[in-house]
Amino acid sequence: MPSRGKKRARGSSNATKEPDLKVAKSEIPKEGIPEAAKTSGKRNPGKTSAGKGSVKQEANKKTYTHWLMKSEPESRLEKGVDVKFGIEDLKVQPNQTACWDGVRNYQARNFLRDMKVGQMAFFYHSNCKEPGIAGLIKVVKEAYPDHTQFEKKDPHYDASSSKENPKWWMVDVQFVRMTKRFVPLAELKLHHQAHKTSGGPLKDMALFTRQRLSVQPLTPEEFEFVLSLEEKPR
Repeated sequence: MPSRGKKRARGSSNATKEPDLKVAKSEIPKEGIPEAAKTSGKRNPGKTSAGKGSVKQEANKKTYTHWLMKSEPESRLEKGVDVKFGIEDLKVQPNQTACWDGVRNYQARNFLRDMKVGQMAFFYHSNCKEPGIAGLIKVVKEAYPDHTQFEKKDPHYDASSSKENPKWWMVDVQFVRMTKRFVPLAELKLHHQAHKTSGGPLKDMALFTRQRLSVQPLTPEEFEFVLSLEEKPR
């Protein structure tokens, strides 16, 4: 896999600290056992509510099958390394396949770990003169440890990570095709703003509600609508 491509948008390269876990007061057991629990032989419901909530939360976790992945098509040095990697760079890789390394945001990392082989994504050009969607790629290898976190000379080296307990992950993606036309951010924004009023498919699109993420989930409706734009004149 190529080592030159650091696929993420500016601002996401610094490792962010995961938030401390907060425990609600209702989840902290009070001293002693309630009288009702003593007489009924049942456990204090307060001690089991957290566990039930965790199971419910896991069951309600949304599953995504489509993605938008940002990369920089223009040269930019980061710690002396050019992080440029546009869709044209992907096309010239062996088998038109590359690892999507350099992601240093916990939520974006988690999305990478959710990806499955065969799932489709938009290749989005970011941090450039005209940001937008340039083409389609697909996942060909599911998440595995990102090697750049262990390489001291790499701009995304993370001294707090270890091979025994890696913090950062990547997937392999393969070029599928260019979109029939470039779909710019400005056009997508117009649809997003209109859909917020009309209730259209882009009303909650992560590109605008979680814009700092370099790896973003898409609903099937969002994916299909954006894909349909390539058929329409700009």
